[in-house]
Amino acid sequence: MNETVSGSEAQLKIVVVGHVDHGKSTLIGRLLHDTGSLPDGKLEELKATSAKRGMPLEWSFVLDAFQAERDQAITIDTTQIWFKTKRRSCVIIDAPGHREFLKNMVSGAASADAAILVIDAEEGVREQSRRHAYLLHLLGLRQIAVVVNKMDVVGHDAGRFAAVRDEITSYLAEIGVTPSVIIPISARDGDNLATRSAATGWFSGPTLLESLDLFEVASAPDDLPLRLPIQDVYKFDERRILVGRVETGGVTVGDTLLFSPSNRTARVRSIEAWNAPEPPRSAWAGQAVGITLDEQIFAERGDIVSHVDFPPKLSNVFRATLFWLGTEPLSVGSTFKLKLATDEATVTVQAIDRVIDTQTLAGGNAESVQRNEVAEVVLRSREMLALDEHRTSAATGRFVLVDTYDTVGGGVVSMEGYPDQRQLAKAKGTNLYEVDHLLTPAARSWRNGHRGAVVWFTGLSGAGKSTLAMRVEQRLFAKGYQTYVLDGDNVRRGLNADLGFAPEDRAENIRRVGEVASLFADAGQIVITAFISPYQTDRDRARAAAPCAFHEVYIKADLETCESRDPKGLYKRARSGEIAEFTGVSAPYEAPSAPELVVDTSTLSVEESVDAVVAYIENHIALKGTVEIAKAVAGE
Repeated sequence: MNETVSGSEAQLKIVVVGHVDHGKSTLIGRLLHDTGSLPDGKLEELKATSAKRGMPLEWSFVLDAFQAERDQAITIDTTQIWFKTKRRSCVIIDAPGHREFLKNMVSGAASADAAILVIDAEEGVREQSRRHAYLLHLLGLRQIAVVVNKMDVVGHDAGRFAAVRDEITSYLAEIGVTPSVIIPISARDGDNLATRSAATGWFSGPTLLESLDLFEVASAPDDLPLRLPIQDVYKFDERRILVGRVETGGVTVGDTLLFSPSNRTARVRSIEAWNAPEPPRSAWAGQAVGITLDEQIFAERGDIVSHVDFPPKLSNVFRATLFWLGTEPLSVGSTFKLKLATDEATVTVQAIDRVIDTQTLAGGNAESVQRNEVAEVVLRSREMLALDEHRTSAATGRFVLVDTYDTVGGGVVSMEGYPDQRQLAKAKGTNLYEVDHLLTPAARSWRNGHRGAVVWFTGLSGAGKSTLAMRVEQRLFAKGYQTYVLDGDNVRRGLNADLGFAPEDRAENIRRVGEVASLFADAGQIVITAFISPYQTDRDRARAAAPCAFHEVYIKADLETCESRDPKGLYKRARSGEIAEFTGVSAPYEAPSAPELVVDTSTLSVEESVDAVVAYIENHIALKGTVEIAKAVAGE
């Protein structure tokens, strides 16, 4: 739990960031001196060290814990040190400014309540200044004090201060951040740190210490939904104790808990505590706890515990705003270990949507992401993940990427355009028993002259899916095949009339279509489905419903071609904002990675496209000759 001052004010965690040599460590050293927070004898030591090196008193040596840092005059690791204001106790996290040590800066900023951004009055806003400001924004920090340092170097010129103030204010406004205060200081001389400086009589704002006392400590997130990542499972006697730290919300004996991603539930039998006079009845955000359950369900490290009514999302694909730290460029297809809370999973970079220039904030398409660049990417895992959007839960919406043993990236989660897959994976039926049909698939195949099949058309709106599906159906029917088309027009009038077009509804729409198509195939029909079905996960689920009968056909056409056709005017309405979450415009389309057939309608005519599909069906689904018919009858 947070420490307090005089039993009332919670400890404030502050990260100090800025471009290298803009004076962060000097500021902190002087601030500690001015608040009486230096250890006894430290000032004399600093004077002696500085004199030995033939330089003025160097306040930055207070924090330079490593000899290598003193020799190089740069900070290479985060350092935490405590001091007190009139209001409360503070802990400062000194984050390195040198671009080679940005991963330490990120780890330091991630745990802070507020930030101090240091800018050199003479040099002004530099590349690292903007990059650090963007990272503070990315990590969700909203309490930011900007200090324009080294005002003594520019003669305490009010005009120069105003120019730097306007430049950084403009940049912060572009990323949606409003600084709490912008203060002219001279860290070496202590101007406007703890006491107001006569040299800047034109400045009427607060000192840095006064501004820190205006910051608020982030309240313990007790009112948020429960998130308890399982760190370990201990076995004592007959008990299995699930151990972890409550990140948000609270848990009470008797609560029914949901374990993600397994979807198992159990009630809390007890909350365990060490060296406590009696077991607690509840535990809240910030507390490390052990819990036992009323039944021995399987739970393991990495599971996220929540209440049933407010669970995290389940998905194996998500968007991320990522800061890349690896020495090698990030590219599509790269695979890494993802660490999210206590969970670890293997993820692959599915797409790089855009790379953001933290200098200009411009975004553009790119084949790769270079070191220290920010990018919006799509990550896909091999297993289901329990996660939250970072804006709703930082603890379960923030992750790092690891390559072998090296941290190469970090970012925040966004589920924009992707559905929560929890309901899609949840089986609700009970007391179900399979009934043996007297008619076998082989008998149906012999009668029809073809196997039952799901021919799954996928592609962008306007690619030609429905047009081709109807013509292929007509051609097959003329040849004597048992066939039927499922598309949005016939299933959304009845079967899926209760569904809208949100990502979760669209995913459920495809799930139902996949199950119905599987029944058609089981009945010996060749069912052709014509749906955008933009998510690979949904198509994989449809394939799993009819694993031996599924044939994925990618009706391919580029976005420009599809938009030029726009038979229903949907693209025009999507571009104008009338239609939200429209695939290809404001929602993603994941092209098939290994379809059974690709039909490129941007280069083939309608007849040529129909010929290609029919030829595939006759080669792979129709029974050819007496040998194949005999095998079908034999069930081979």
